[in-house]
Amino acid sequence: MSSAPASLLEVATRVTNRLDEFLAAERTRWVELEPALAQPLDEIRRLVLSGGKRLRPAFCHWGFVGAGGGLGEQIDIDAGAAFELMHACALFHDDVMDDADSRRGQRTAHRVAAHEHAEQGWAGESRRFGEGVAILVGDLAFVYADQLLATASPTAMDIWNELRIELNIGQYLDILGGVSRTRDLVASERICRYKSGKYTIERPLHLGAVLAAPERADELLPHLSAYGLPLGDAFQMRDDVMGAFGDEAVTGKPVGGDLLEGKPTPLLARATRAATNAQRKVLELVGDPHMTAETVTSIQQVIVDTGGLAELEQHISNLTESAVTSLNAAPITAVAKTELIELAEFVAKRTV
Repeated sequence: MSSAPASLLEVATRVTNRLDEFLAAERTRWVELEPALAQPLDEIRRLVLSGGKRLRPAFCHWGFVGAGGGLGEQIDIDAGAAFELMHACALFHDDVMDDADSRRGQRTAHRVAAHEHAEQGWAGESRRFGEGVAILVGDLAFVYADQLLATASPTAMDIWNELRIELNIGQYLDILGGVSRTRDLVASERICRYKSGKYTIERPLHLGAVLAAPERADELLPHLSAYGLPLGDAFQMRDDVMGAFGDEAVTGKPVGGDLLEGKPTPLLARATRAATNAQRKVLELVGDPHMTAETVTSIQQVIVDTGGLAELEQHISNLTESAVTSLNAAPITAVAKTELIELAEFVAKRTV
């Protein structure tokens, strides 16, 4: 894996400090009303302060600087923190939809709340309580994200709202593709783009740029899309590889998690397209939540043997090259171009 650019760590530190400050104040405020309200705030803090690459804040930052914004400006830092809270909302809800046990090597919020319910002997069903808590905690993070963008311009808010609509559209397409066992390449790449790619790279760049120079939106946004869309696709396709082959000790997720959940990924679509009848029968086992470790290994081997993995790896490389090349014509600052090239390399080759 290429190492994280130094600038990514700098942005992450600023954003983490802002999140810590913001959420600590909210926790203090609500615990004074009712001590039990520490729990939802602690869940948000546990997720957003437990790590994460802070890629969305970084792309937002370089969109901001690329359009002429200064370093260390409060709206830039607040926008980065807003992205992390919005992302946390998506993760809380996604873990409920996927019935996931772990996130970043820790128990998911709905599992934590369900366990507390069972331990306390409270009325009702522990599972329903846990899922309800996680949904509400996600909604709370969603509102906090908006609060951090309270001073943003109407142009910026238009992008922010479109970003969130696209994310929800993508999530719906993802769960629909899972239950309908979508293996179509075009459909799976559309899901890839809308559930993650656009809101990870293209839209953060857009938001950063219009926060710095709203009057240049028509000039800047097409160039940022020429970089952000292919790299966003590469980002999610790298996630798909990790979801099928990643090491649990590194990713914090079960080995073959996407195979267990039946995720409609471009990786699986490519393998299915090239599979023999015998191989296709193995791939049809994808989505069985009770599959054994041996079955996961068999599916992984088929994905390799069909050439699906190699084809996707080449596609990720091509997308990344396209993104980097597009920066030659982008009317943004030189320092932003340099950092975006480094980020592209990191995004395409990361293992976590």
